[in-house]
Amino acid sequence: MNIAVIGTGYVGLVTGTGLADFGNDVVCVDIDESKINALNAGKIPIYEPGLDALVANNVKEGRLRFSTNLEEAIRVARAIFIAVGTPPMPDGSPDLRYVQDVAHAIAKHMDGPKLIITKSTVPIGTGRMIERIVAEHGKEHLASVVSNPEFLREGSAIEDFMKPDRVVIGASDEEAIELMKEIYAPLHAIECPFVITSVESSELIKYAANGFLATKISFINEIAVLCEILGADVQHVARGIGLDNRIGPKFLQAGPGYGGSCFPKDTHGLADTARRAGYDFQIIESVIRVNDEIKARMVDKVDAAMKGVSGKTVAILGLAFKPETDDMRESPSLPLIEGLQQRGAKIRAFDPAAIENAKTMFAGVEFCHDAYETCQGADSVVIVTEWNEFRALNMEKIKKALLAPVMVDLRNVYDHKRMKAAGFEYTSIGRGDVREPKPREETR
Repeated sequence: MNIAVIGTGYVGLVTGTGLADFGNDVVCVDIDESKINALNAGKIPIYEPGLDALVANNVKEGRLRFSTNLEEAIRVARAIFIAVGTPPMPDGSPDLRYVQDVAHAIAKHMDGPKLIITKSTVPIGTGRMIERIVAEHGKEHLASVVSNPEFLREGSAIEDFMKPDRVVIGASDEEAIELMKEIYAPLHAIECPFVITSVESSELIKYAANGFLATKISFINEIAVLCEILGADVQHVARGIGLDNRIGPKFLQAGPGYGGSCFPKDTHGLADTARRAGYDFQIIESVIRVNDEIKARMVDKVDAAMKGVSGKTVAILGLAFKPETDDMRESPSLPLIEGLQQRGAKIRAFDPAAIENAKTMFAGVEFCHDAYETCQGADSVVIVTEWNEFRALNMEKIKKALLAPVMVDLRNVYDHKRMKAAGFEYTSIGRGDVREPKPREETR
């Protein structure tokens, strides 16, 4: 099938490439000429493992191309995926101007039946809004609007697209459903679960899924605070509850708060959707508040571990919001570094992928080439993102590089006993000073 994917950001590029790999003829369209030129030159604008090879292969096979010609792409395509950004407005509501612009362009240039698919994360009512825009141009009988939310995790997006947990299709007519099944034929063939529902339910599924996962993260982070107060170990607590198959172990890793392009935006979007409907979604409102408080608490945690940061140098390991991505959006490193700088600390930082993005966001930060250079002459080291290369650091080299053997591990990467034996003043998340169990006397 001839497919146009409008928007070559994270979602659009992965979606377009994946659809091409499924055997469709795909053109990815963007108004950013420099980005399209880079893609045509084989340069991938985002960091995602495996994406560069997949793009190159599908371009070589003639199934994937990149263009700025929106009019041509709309006319040729039978199916059009909308994958433009929906950034949050100051009040938390999603900005739909780019979706509206695309809808107007489709209505203007379509010359035959079109399947219009929203891949962008959008609130309930967006599909109907697109239908109205098309109808206003007198072409209401030529377009079917479908909601097909994405569930791509940065760092493993290729696998998520090729082997998804489910494919959600929100549609109003059987022909649209059958066309979507044709587009995703390889997934249908391997019996991947397809959730067929209304446009409105599909739009809410994405918000509900991310809202629930964000709730798990905020919950375990509050449990971590309680563990520190009471002397419990959050990792043991998380394992104890995660083995309950009604709960599960995923998203129960305590840390410095969630970030990225999805959870912050989608929790605010879900809260805004509820408010507009006249409902106070108390759980989601609390999740947002807790996440902000947890991020702010990390500044206090580092300050306490260093007995004051004013005039001292802090080595930061990890800047991206999670490993295997260069995405800095809403990363916990942002309020942490800004908070430490406000208290008079100097910052040295390293991230395997996100430094170029970070340079546009920070002032007065010295960026380094690896973990050991970052620690050189610093008064402490803080692990913010759990990249694999930070899991097996040479502690002797780290200790020699630091002015004081102080480590704050915001991802609980290391074992406290090992760090204590290595001579570090080690602080982690939710381990309540990691109290050792008292010897138990056996009675006969």
